[in-house]
Amino acid sequence: MKSATAYRSIQKRGLHIGLLPAMAASVDPSTPITLDHDLDVLPEVGRNLTSARLAQLVDDLSARLWAAGVRTDEHIVVHKTANADMWMLACAASRIGAIPVMLSPGLNAPTIAALLERLHQPNLLTDEHKLDVLADVPLDKLARRVIIVSGSRPGTTSLADLAGSPSVPPVERPIDEAAVITHTSGTTGLPKLVVHTPRTQGLRLMPQWRLLALMRRKETVAIHISFVHSRMVAAMALSLVKGLPVLLMNDGEPENVARFFLANRPGLIEALPNSLMDWQELAEDPRGPFESVKIFSSTFDAIHPATMARLLKSSKRRGALFFQIYGQSEVGPAVGRAYFRRSAHKANGRCVGWRMPMGAAKVRVVSRDGKRPTEHNPGRIEVAWPALAKTYFAEQDRYDANRDGQWWGTGDVGYFTRAGCLHMLDREVDMIPGVRSSLEIEDLVLGRLSELSELAVVQGPNSEAIPVICTRDDKPLDRARWRAAVAEFPQLADPVQIPQAELPRTATLKVQRLALADQLADRLKGQPAGDA
Repeated sequence: MKSATAYRSIQKRGLHIGLLPAMAASVDPSTPITLDHDLDVLPEVGRNLTSARLAQLVDDLSARLWAAGVRTDEHIVVHKTANADMWMLACAASRIGAIPVMLSPGLNAPTIAALLERLHQPNLLTDEHKLDVLADVPLDKLARRVIIVSGSRPGTTSLADLAGSPSVPPVERPIDEAAVITHTSGTTGLPKLVVHTPRTQGLRLMPQWRLLALMRRKETVAIHISFVHSRMVAAMALSLVKGLPVLLMNDGEPENVARFFLANRPGLIEALPNSLMDWQELAEDPRGPFESVKIFSSTFDAIHPATMARLLKSSKRRGALFFQIYGQSEVGPAVGRAYFRRSAHKANGRCVGWRMPMGAAKVRVVSRDGKRPTEHNPGRIEVAWPALAKTYFAEQDRYDANRDGQWWGTGDVGYFTRAGCLHMLDREVDMIPGVRSSLEIEDLVLGRLSELSELAVVQGPNSEAIPVICTRDDKPLDRARWRAAVAEFPQLADPVQIPQAELPRTATLKVQRLALADQLADRLKGQPAGDA
């Protein structure tokens, strides 16, 4: 099967991740898949796979899940230590017609308990480490059955004990029924469970399929994103259907990333914005870990222009570009744009992109006060297209509250420029009185102070705008340099410096601003002014 034929099949029948490995093997059985870590569920298979081997492993794991008692139409929560096997196990569950529910390893035990209850006794696929974390959760009441990837625990079934189970035929779920469930970041409370169907997953491939079509040769694709995020489904589908060699990464530590890239030389990197920020120090590495990169890609959030510029300058590829897509779990890719080596440093970090060609998402900005949305009076950003998520599981009312007919409210505010570029200024819930855009301030200041590793402007207990900063290696902040960098922002309070490890983050490493504001309020209670 040719790549184009496989893609057309997905657009017609939807994207079924349980069938994806076999489809990839039919495109090119020798496509390399290289991991930077061992699989928890199958450590013996090593780190160098092919698409054909992947298809065999998913067939094997689906047989074991069936032998463990998982059946078609049942929900199966995948919640374990971060590892690429989370995606493989989701494929295996999907292959037998079950519905994988991908829950981040970073979620705490009370949150997992609440989501299990919402799902009405799903299967739970986990590991021994997470069972220890969930020790106080009544799994016997909340889960239909508990399956672990290896080892042995009372009251559980271990996949390791089910090796050699007879193969079962693949199941293709209805195109408009639930196929995969992911979750929101939970920055404003308990995460919502986002339901994706084969149709919505397939349609979301369209914008980046066109981007990949611009590549003149098969590039190796390095993927470093959350294994439980909806973007992981698209990233793996695009790479495998195109027959592109894949590097699946779990380790984001810069030195280990450098060694992995030097050994495997990716041509395209898809990573979280915060990972790219952590890696930008490698741009000056004399070994040149980014020299081979033609395309840097990030789809979760706007990325700081200074980071883009440093990464692009470190590539030795002609015409290297940074492609940014703005979207969210509920809508998929909404707008996008490319940045190039000579201009990235001059980019406005709030410009998240232009509407994409026919067949992609429609985007509009709706007034919040009856006046035309502008730079100084931003409106609500809304998206419409058939790839919108189907619903929030067991919370249809919350889903409907975000819908206005075909339009979905993203929760972000911004405006369109006269040239048609969408500028996203802030999340509406994160807006601070007297501050046009917290994100804009962060872009500018991070570009001026290379010693900062993170900056988040959040609302303080008295509605003031407080910059929370982290520095590289947690070194003390040079207050004189800080004052010079923020001179044009007199509305900012004095900065509060914290260790980067203390920043509350989502599964995609974005700063949880409301949680940080709460954390900051507790920190400042009873503390004299100026002592932060």
